[in-house]
Parts: sequence; structure tokens; C-alpha cells
Amino acid sequence: MKHIILFSLCLFLAGLSTLDAAEPRRPNILFAFADDWGRIAGAYAQIDGPGSMNDVVKTPNFDRIAREGILVRQAFVSAPSCTPCRSALLTGQHFWRTGRGAILRGAVWDETIPAFPLLLHDAGYHIGETYKVWSPGTPNDAPYGAGKFGYESAGVRFNQFSQNVTKMVARGLSIAEAKQVLYDEVRSNFNDFLAKRNDDQPFCYWFGPTNVHRTWIAGSGKALWDIEPSDLEGKLPPFLADVPEVREDLADYLGEIQAFDAALGVLMTQLEDLGELDNTLIVVSGDHGPPGFPHGKCNLYDFGTQVPLAVRGAGTNGGRVVDELVSLVDLAPTFLELGQVPIPETMTGTSLVPMLMSDGSEPRESNRTEVFIGRERHVENARADFTPYPQRAIRTHEFLYIINFKPDRWPLGDPYRLDGDDPPTEQELIGNTRVTLPDEDAGPAKAWLVGKRYTAEWKPFFDHAYGKRPCEELFDLKHDPHQMHNVAGDPQYEKRRAELERRLREELQQTGDPRLTNNGKFFETPPLAGPVE
Repeated sequence: MKHIILFSLCLFLAGLSTLDAAEPRRPNILFAFADDWGRIAGAYAQIDGPGSMNDVVKTPNFDRIAREGILVRQAFVSAPSCTPCRSALLTGQHFWRTGRGAILRGAVWDETIPAFPLLLHDAGYHIGETYKVWSPGTPNDAPYGAGKFGYESAGVRFNQFSQNVTKMVARGLSIAEAKQVLYDEVRSNFNDFLAKRNDDQPFCYWFGPTNVHRTWIAGSGKALWDIEPSDLEGKLPPFLADVPEVREDLADYLGEIQAFDAALGVLMTQLEDLGELDNTLIVVSGDHGPPGFPHGKCNLYDFGTQVPLAVRGAGTNGGRVVDELVSLVDLAPTFLELGQVPIPETMTGTSLVPMLMSDGSEPRESNRTEVFIGRERHVENARADFTPYPQRAIRTHEFLYIINFKPDRWPLGDPYRLDGDDPPTEQELIGNTRVTLPDEDAGPAKAWLVGKRYTAEWKPFFDHAYGKRPCEELFDLKHDPHQMHNVAGDPQYEKRRAELERRLREELQQTGDPRLTNNGKFFETPPLAGPVE
């Protein structure tokens, strides 16, 4: 009997030794990425304090991830335009290193550039995506397999959330029933993806609905989500006109954020039901700031470049708020490191794994004190002389410094074209991004400000948003958090301005930014400028 017990004990200890020697299971990855979602979420109201739009929006699922995981206070995109931002995120590089992926209209993918989804796939991950990954661009969603790994068998109606819910309500469904139809679509697409993986195969799933991107139904924020536009009064940043038209537009925007958050809850419930929640790294963010609002999308101010970022699950030490500056280009090397895949030398991003696994006792890491941002061209225009508006910026904890390489150009389009022989109608201004000021999306808030551009009260708002900008802009974030007052020419700030310019240009040089070569010839000639091919 003693021999049997001793033999059994030896087997047990041998088993433990084998388990200890085995490689840890690679985590699943769920990346939920909302089109045009800037840094607006309930979790930020809790850490920033009251007085902003964060007070009004309700994002319980994002807040849960932030509470149980890690909430990044200061996360930024590489470029505040859909395709360039996504090119940078997928490759882990500054957007200016992605060839024709550095623009939106006319983008063409360079297959020689490594992208994290395909690297994970080659390493044995089951990968898949639903809705938007990389577009517009050719081939569509190229860095994620150009549709080869798409899972949309249940449909893509969630992309037009308020439109489709409104239509279903008009046909007799209740609001709750209509919403549920779209939540079921989200669940079914995800389940289809999960059903295709092999047993114990780690997965990487990209959930990228476009509903937060314009256009949405006017009044839907209140009608579908009970968001009162009047609750936003006094909570708007100073570059936005605090008037009913703008507040309603923002309320509708917040409604789409809440729809995205509800879908996030559907995905988390599925993971819980499968017992996979804690073995899944969940990362939630957006690709830039709000569309069709001053300082937002296509601007290098924080309202255009700062995004929400919360991380939960495998590979994290949760329950923390992180103050380090993070760029979304850091996500690609993070995913690869957790997936035990070598990080390509071409990646300029830095893995967040040490930060995610930290217990919070270490001081700030030296490489988390600045991020680099830029912009070239957003949408196309029929005119042959249409040129980019090239900008590069460095954002630190204390300052935002911007170089506008072509200050003689209009940053968002020529506002004087509004006064031509055939001026656009208000409906055109609301519905057509490219009617005027083409590098800012259309919408009611923009249309309202354009209509008030000659009134004494609102002309300063219009000029601030759409007028020409100096070669350099510098903002002291401690005293000017909304970046309203340029101090680049103030002698008091000259030493800091010069240091930031040096650091920015050094980064551009070291990473081979074509904007610094031959007066930016790469970006200034077709197909990067002029009509789209």
C-alpha cells in the first residue's frame, strides 16, 4: 500500500513539474474600436471631475472594463483621420511611414508592411473582424486579410444604428425590440466567428462598428436614449457654441456612443457564458475625436486626437488609472508580445505590456512622456489643385506643440468658397462632407456655425475653427487645457518652444517622415495630392 501511495505521489509531482514547464496559454484578444469616438465616457467623469460631456453620457460596459482593468487617462491617435489612424495602429508605426496608407481617399495598402492581425494569424491565432477595419482604401480592410477573415453573416445594420432603429420603430416595433434586433446581429456575428476556431485556439477579434461616425438621425439621442440636449448646457468646451442646435447634435453623438457601449456588453456577456472572459484581453478605444465639430476630427488639438482607452483581462494588473501618455501605435507590439510573436523592427510603437502588468508603484516610464501626431490629407476634392494640410505635433503632459508646414493654406478648406455664385444649401451643408470645408465632416453643428459666420457673436468661433493658422502653435495645457490661446510667439515660452520643436523634428528625422524630404514632395505630388486616381 505504501508503495502505491508513493508511486501516486511521484506521478502527481511529475505532473506539477510538467505544468510548470509548459508555456502559459496565449490570451484571446478582443479589440473593440469605435469609428469617430473621442475621449467621452462615464469613466472619465469619475477621474476628471464634473463639468463636461462625460457627465451626460452613460457607458456602463466601458466603465466596467475601466474599473476592473486599466483606464488610460491620456491616449492619442497617430492621425485624426480614419484610414491614416488605422494604418498606424495596424502596423505599430507612425502614420507617415505607411506609404499611401497615410491618406484617406486614395489610400492603397503596401503589402510589404507587417500588420499585427496577419502576424498573429501566421502564429496560430484564429482571427476575424466585423464591420470596419481599414477603409476607405484599396484593397478594403487589406491589413486584416482584405475580407478573408470577415464575419458579417448576420448583417451590418448596426453600422447605421439610429437609422435602422428608427425605421423599425416606424414599422411597429418598440424601441427596446428594435435595439434588440441589432444586438442580436452583434451576438450572431461574434458567435459565427467563435464557432470557426479550433479547440483551445487563441483568437483575435476586431469589432469595428461605424455607427458613431456620421450620419445619425437628428433627435435620436433623446428619442432612443433619453439624453436631454439641455443637460449639456454649460458643459461644452469653449470652442463649441453652447446653443440648442449644437447641443442636440452632440446629444445624438452621445446616443451612438451608448449604442456602441451596449454592443460591447453583448460581447462581454458572450465571453462570460463561454468562460473565456478572464483569458481575453479586452481593449476598447476610438479612432479619433468627434466628426463635424470644431477642434474635432482632422485637427491636432486634443478634442480631435485624444481617445478613450480601457484594457481588461489577461496580461493586465487591473484596478488602476494610468497617467502615462499612450499612442494607439503601441497596441500592435502589445498584442504581438502577449501573443508570443516577435515584434518587427519596423514598428515605432512600444509594447504596453510592462505598463499593463505593473502594480503602479514604479515611476513614469521615460518613453511614456510624449506622443507624436500628424495629418496630411483627409478627403478628396474635384479640384486638381487640392493639396494636403500638413501638420505634425508633439504632445507632452504639459504642452501641445504643432508645426503647420503650409500656413498659407486653409486647414479645412477655403471658407470663402461659401460665398461663390452657387453657395451650398443648409441641407447640403448638413449632409455632404465635401460640399465645403471638405476636411471636416458635415453635420448640423457645422451647418449652424457656417450660417452664423457673419454675425458679431459667432464670427470669432468661425474664424477660430476655419481660418488660417500660423506656422507654429504652442499651448500651455495647465493654463489652457482646451488649446484656445497660442503662446508660440511669447518670449516667456521660447525656451520650451525650441525644445519641443527640436524633439519633434528629431523624431520625424529618425523615423523617416517624407514630409521633411524635398519639401515634402512625396505628399505634395499625385497620387498623394490632387485628384484621386
